[in-house]
This record gives sequence, structure tokens and C-alpha cells, in this order.
Amino acid sequence: MNRFLDKAAILEDTPVNPKHNPWRLATVTRVEETKLVLNIIPIWLASLTTGITLAQATTLFVKQAASMNLKLSDNFTIPPGSVVSVTAIGTLIFVPLYDKVLVPIMRKITGNERGISILRRIAIGLAFSVMVMIVAALVEAKRLRMHEQEILRSGETGKNTMSVFWLVPQYLILGFGDSFSLVGLQEYFYDQVPDSMRSLGMALYLSVIGVGSFLSSFLITIVAHVTEKNGKSWIGKDINSSRLDRFYWMLAIINALNLCAYLFLAKRYTYKSVQRIGNEIDAGKSDDGVDMMA
Repeated sequence: MNRFLDKAAILEDTPVNPKHNPWRLATVTRVEETKLVLNIIPIWLASLTTGITLAQATTLFVKQAASMNLKLSDNFTIPPGSVVSVTAIGTLIFVPLYDKVLVPIMRKITGNERGISILRRIAIGLAFSVMVMIVAALVEAKRLRMHEQEILRSGETGKNTMSVFWLVPQYLILGFGDSFSLVGLQEYFYDQVPDSMRSLGMALYLSVIGVGSFLSSFLITIVAHVTEKNGKSWIGKDINSSRLDRFYWMLAIINALNLCAYLFLAKRYTYKSVQRIGNEIDAGKSDDGVDMMA
């Protein structure tokens, strides 16, 4: 693809035309900017699972919370939607630890100014996405078992005995993952877009969350429609008769496969050259093949 684009900046042996046609001859700057944008697209596509995972925190995870024991005392009940705040707590805890502890250690090991490269940071965030869905699946499976045991014991179908605090681990892990994936994506899109298209970088970052939310809704609709044909929908109106745990396992597998695809792309990615304090810093290859910024 790069060789094809390079031809757009090659002069042809034709008479000089006073009216310049940009479709026949492009400037080197435009060609290089096009390369940068095309270079970003595969990473953007591989990052969409981050948005899909984030969407679960405000949708199905909250639905889980609403079906659990929300009482802290006889006089106080936790609003189901407020459990999402645990994600922010996880991020607030981990970001200072990352900046003050992990980065200095990794900087000494890797020699990288950032501690770890941007793409590695995103990769770690994607790995956390896999962990989130695995933990969510295990917690939901336990909730369903406890619900069935409660029915057998007391015959009450609407009684919730499992504490909502069982959801804290998956929300915390999601917050830890955000410290890597979301921050990494923001740095990546800001640094790697052409200098004349900085606003595009922020738009691409926000689109990961937006498009991921749409994809999550699409997946939920498709899975609910397909599974209800077998008599028991994974995502029905009644969460206690659904199988959200299977849906979470499916997302865990999707995230794992996507992580493998991302690592494949990252090992072949070349960072754009950036200029800092008058010195041109070119992209280099690390020992394991993933590009590193000096």
C-alpha cells in the first residue's frame, strides 16, 4: 500500500500543465499524511472491543446489580446505577500507582521515556477486558446458582440474597484496564495522527467508545434473537431466567481473539517520526518486534 501511495508523488514525463491536478500528482506531505491515517485504521478497529466492554458496565452489569441484594442496612439501599462509580474508583487508585511506581521501574528496564510503549499500554488494557468478562461470567453463574438454591429453599422467586458487592471485582478490574486502554488510546491517536489533523485524533478516540456502544447493542440484539429460538434467551427480560454468564463468556472469547489480532498488528506497526526539542526521534523496533518510541 505504501509503495502504491508513493507513486502519487512521482513526477510523470508529460508536458508541464499550468493547472495542477491533485488527482494525478500529490505533494509528499499529503502522501505521508495519508499513510499515517491508513496506518491508524487497523489499530482503531482492534480497539473497538474496549468500547464494547465499557458498554457492559452501564447496561448488563447494572441489570445484574438490580437483581442482587442492595441493602446496606434496613434504612439504606444502594441505587443499582451507582455501582458504576466503582470503575472510577479503580481508575483513581491505579493511575497514580502507574505514574509514580510502574513507569519509573519500566523506564529503567526498557529505556523507554514512557515506561512502556503506547501500543503495549493499549495491549495490557485489552488483556484486562478479557479478565473483566471472565470475572463477570463467574459472578453471574454464582448469582444464578444462589437464585436457584433460594427458590428450592424458600420458594420465593423474587428474593435476592447475593450481595451487590460481588460485582466490585469486575468493576475494579474494568477501572484498572481503563488506566491502560483509554489513556493509551488517547495518547496514541493524539501522537500518531498527522500534525495538521489533531482534531481527528480526538474524534477517533471518542469514536472507539461510541462505536463500541453501538456494537454492544447490536451484539445483544443478535444474541437475544438467536438464543430465544432455542427456548431460553441468554438476554431476556427476566435476568433470572436468562444466561448472561454465557453471553459474558462469548465476549471474553471475542476479546481474547481480538487481543491476538491486535498483537499481530502491533508487531508490524511503525510509529511516525516525531520531533521534540529540535531533535528528530525516529521510530525503532524493539527486540520483540513491537515498535518503541524513544
